[in-house]
Amino acid sequence: MANTYTQLYIQIVFSVQGRESIIKKAWKDELYAYIGGIILNKKSKPLAINGMPDHIHIFIGYNPTITLPALVEEIKTSSNKFLKDRYKTPVFNWQKGYGAFSYSRSHIDAVIKYITNQEVHHKTRTFQEEYTKMLNDFEIEYQEKYLFDFQEISSWD
Repeated sequence: MANTYTQLYIQIVFSVQGRESIIKKAWKDELYAYIGGIILNKKSKPLAINGMPDHIHIFIGYNPTITLPALVEEIKTSSNKFLKDRYKTPVFNWQKGYGAFSYSRSHIDAVIKYITNQEVHHKTRTFQEEYTKMLNDFEIEYQEKYLFDFQEISSWD
């Protein structure tokens, strides 16, 4: 639409179904690159993608020509198919639901650094602690029973 301008930065967080430690270190970079391509194809800009064997953080410059739920669904569906086709991971699925958190332009560098340093960060904080802190910091009301199935994963295979 003419004369429409946006500046939206969103961090998306979701986990592997059942919080299983399925994302392998050997192919995580290819997975993240593939997800980056999906984001670019949907006219948004991938700023940082990283995670652990059981969850992923995606930080984007968001273009609202596609709804956020549709973008997340496309990322999950396409990357799930990619992993099954490329790495023969028949049991791989993303868990239902996701977290989405918005940031101002002044926070871009800090969020990128946070996502880039996931392995270091998770030496001192579990995903459950990380995720509930994000929900609390953003003052998002939630019910424990609807959060991800938390099992603690400590490191890559």
